[in-house]
Amino acid sequence: MEITTAAKSLLEHKDRQMWTIAPDAKVYDAIHLMDEKNVGALPVMEGTKLVGILSERDYMSKVMLKGKSSKETPVRDIMTRDVVTVSPEQNVSECMQIITEHRIRHLPVVEGGELLGIVSIGDLVKWIIATQRTTIEQLEKYIVGGYPG
Repeated sequence: MEITTAAKSLLEHKDRQMWTIAPDAKVYDAIHLMDEKNVGALPVMEGTKLVGILSERDYMSKVMLKGKSSKETPVRDIMTRDVVTVSPEQNVSECMQIITEHRIRHLPVVEGGELLGIVSIGDLVKWIIATQRTTIEQLEKYIVGGYPG
C-alpha cells in the first residue's frame, strides 16, 4: 500500500519544538537533553547548518562500549556525519523505504539547506496504522451500504 502523504504533513501533526546540539557540546549534555525531552536523536547544528546527528545508538557503540567518558567526549567525535535526509515532498512510503534501507530510526527533513524537523520510525508507523484504519473503516461502511461516495 503506497502512502503518498508528504513528510511535511507529518511534521505539521507533530510538536513543532525541535531540540538540537552543537558539535562542541559534551556527549553527556546531549544524552541528558535526549533523556529530558524523551527523544532518541538530536540534530547536530553549527549555526543553522546540519552537520550531523547524534543517536542513542551512537552513544552506545562509540562511547559506552569503548569506555570513553561522556563528560569529556565532544559530540563531534561520535556523531554520524553523513546524515540521510529527505525533502518535505517525499512521501511516507519513500521515508519508510529509506529508513529501512539505511537501518536508521530518525530522518531529518531538509529544504534548501534548512532543517524543518525530524520524522522518526514511530511517526511513520503511527501514520501508516492510522491510514490503514481509515481505509478499513471506509471499506466496512461501503460493504454495509453506508459509504457516502
